[in-house]
Amino acid sequence: MGERVVATEFTSADRTRFRERLRGGFEVLRRMLEEDRFERGRALMGVELELNLVGPSGRPVMVNQDVLSRIASQDFQTELGQFNLEVNIAPHKLVGTVFSELAEELRTSLAYADRQARSAGARILMIGILPTLDEEHMVVENFTAEDRYVLLNDEIAQVRGEDFVVEIDGVEQLRTSFGSIMPEACNTSVQFHLQVSPEKFAAAWNAAQAVSGVQVALGANSPFLFGRRLWAETRIPLFEQATDFRVQELAAQGVRPRVWFGERWISSPIDLFEENLRYFTALLPVSSDEDAEKVLAEGGVPHLPELKLHNGTVYRWNRPVYDVARGKPHLRVENRVLPAGPTVVDVLANAAFFYGCMQSMMDDPDPVWGHLAFSDAARNLHTAARFGLGADLVWRGDRYRDPVPVRELVLNDLLPAARRGLDVLGIDCRDRDELLGIIEGRCRTGRNGSTWLSGAFERLVFGEGLERAEALERLTIEYADLMLGGTPAHTWPQG
Repeated sequence: MGERVVATEFTSADRTRFRERLRGGFEVLRRMLEEDRFERGRALMGVELELNLVGPSGRPVMVNQDVLSRIASQDFQTELGQFNLEVNIAPHKLVGTVFSELAEELRTSLAYADRQARSAGARILMIGILPTLDEEHMVVENFTAEDRYVLLNDEIAQVRGEDFVVEIDGVEQLRTSFGSIMPEACNTSVQFHLQVSPEKFAAAWNAAQAVSGVQVALGANSPFLFGRRLWAETRIPLFEQATDFRVQELAAQGVRPRVWFGERWISSPIDLFEENLRYFTALLPVSSDEDAEKVLAEGGVPHLPELKLHNGTVYRWNRPVYDVARGKPHLRVENRVLPAGPTVVDVLANAAFFYGCMQSMMDDPDPVWGHLAFSDAARNLHTAARFGLGADLVWRGDRYRDPVPVRELVLNDLLPAARRGLDVLGIDCRDRDELLGIIEGRCRTGRNGSTWLSGAFERLVFGEGLERAEALERLTIEYADLMLGGTPAHTWPQG
């Protein structure tokens, strides 16, 4: 949804024209796949990182436009809420010392952004859900003042026709409702991109789906929402509910949700684009002037803007992406399950584990999805989000007859697999060992960002006797200071 959209009111003619152009773009994409028009042989990865802006008390401040004007870099852009920013890291070859290079770029970018934010009375925070967000912040006045966000909200709200309900049972319970999709802005995540050739795309997407639950268990960093302690990674149920256009009756009829894990393993990238076309109405039917068939017939590269815009409003946890770079079309998988933070090195440890597992699974002649029911992979995502490092997950059918503790699964199976995958990619061995060592450290200690936040809350409330609101402010500031310190979260002091 990064495309700019000019404010408008959509007519039935707009929707009909967009549907026709979307279908035409899909057929062009199919032809491009059949004719092998795509770039191949470049193992490229990219990172998008969403951020929060907080004031001296740790509470959100609505100053993203001011901060962006001070940053003055195209690498940074707005997100849905005025307390959000996003930084995009340029694509890198997935080889050698790429993770060290990314660490330097991220630290430099975030330090610069934090200096600019402080001049506006704010500071940068990487976290899945800001603990100090309250329901009072969930008002339309706090949307970022850009047409695309307002239009997106209006379209989803119109289709739903009633308030958005958020119901989450966890350590505590939350029952509330809102008239807009503003609660979606509470979710700040990191997205990992992997460019792959068309014949490898299905394996890459299936691998990303299979490992998603494990990723969430390891990287959980969002235990609080609106003052309540809920799931280890509360982003998962919140995102699913905050933009759900389906009323109860539509959900009961089996209408697919806009935030979607999917329902089957795939054999081709066209499977996913076809599902997006078949199951989801256009939210932003803005048509372009591109004649994709003519461009293709003349030997050019179509940008397929309608397909890209529509694809960006279907929120798969692992999204298929079509794009054009350096005049060449490519496909990539966008992995969207993880929260931001806690530190740069934690983010990169998550990245190394993900890319290593992906490569190993893609190379496996007997891959996990040949033995794992898709429904079990979907269930793993929610089990991991609820219980984090304490989750038991289903894995490889008969190999594990019963659900296996995720820490055991990672230590015995997936860390060795990630190591093999990183070696195949040619990743520097020092980077490999440092980053996978952080994943191992989380498993052996049972600690990650989410467990630190929960433990800090208990210390402040039960140990120091603070009121809930004050405790959440204090732990947010403590977290922010530790984040800047840069050591991995599983080593942070508990007391």
